[in-house]
Order: sequence, then C-alpha cells, then structure tokens
Amino acid sequence: MGPDDIPLFGMLKSRLGYLTERQKLVAQNVANADTPGYRPSDLKAFSFQASLMNQSAGSAYRGGPAAPTSGVAMIATSASHMAPSKAPSAWRETAGPDSETTLDGNAVSLEDQMLKMSDARMNYDAAISFYQKSMNMLRQAARKPNG
Repeated sequence: MGPDDIPLFGMLKSRLGYLTERQKLVAQNVANADTPGYRPSDLKAFSFQASLMNQSAGSAYRGGPAAPTSGVAMIATSASHMAPSKAPSAWRETAGPDSETTLDGNAVSLEDQMLKMSDARMNYDAAISFYQKSMNMLRQAARKPNG
C-alpha cells in the first residue's frame, strides 16, 4: 500500500498537479505578453461536478487537458428542469476583449497574471505543507512504541 492509496494523499497529488499546470499556463501567458493577438488562458477552478465527470477517466490535470469520457451524467427527470450545460472542461478561456486588450489584439494583463501566479504559489506552498505534516503524522504512527 503506497501513499497514493490513501485518499488524502491522492487528493493532495491531484491538487499539486492542478497548481503546477496553472503555474505553467500563467508563465506561458506572461511569455506571450507581447505576441500580437494572443489571448491568455487559465485552468478552470477544481469543482465537484468536474471531479464526478472525470472520476473514471483519471485526473484531467495529469497530462494536460482531457475531455471527460465517462462518469456521472446529469439527466432531467421533469420537463421543468433546466437543460444541463455543456460538460465541464479543464480549460477556461478568458472572457472576450476588454479595456486591457492592446491595439495589436493582445489581451494579457501582466498585473492579473502576477496575481494568479502568487495565488497559485501560495496554494502550492499550503498543499506541500499539509502533505509534509500528514507524512510526519504517518511516520509517527508507524514508529515502534518506546517501552
């Protein structure tokens, strides 16, 4: 039995993978801050519905974006129910052009990207700290009692 078999560590691994991918995308956005017509992209925040859709397909954050191939599907049991929206995606494009779009069509706002990067870094540090504390707790539980 490895650490990944424990649900807590599996969730932490998934979270760390998500945050790593988000940092890569933000870095890509910053690198293309002067590219004409470039639109920044970001990862959609982890949601319960997305985790249900991706439960048997594996984590969508493990090797890049993955289209949900199986999972739990929503159905309407009454004609008055709202139609389900399109399936959740691992990627989210920013909204259309705004005041930050330059004349050459580039929509990267360096201030926004730096905020996203610091947010991802703080969340990554918190997840690593939680992982280390959980590992220390497991080590303590596995030690032979003194006596």
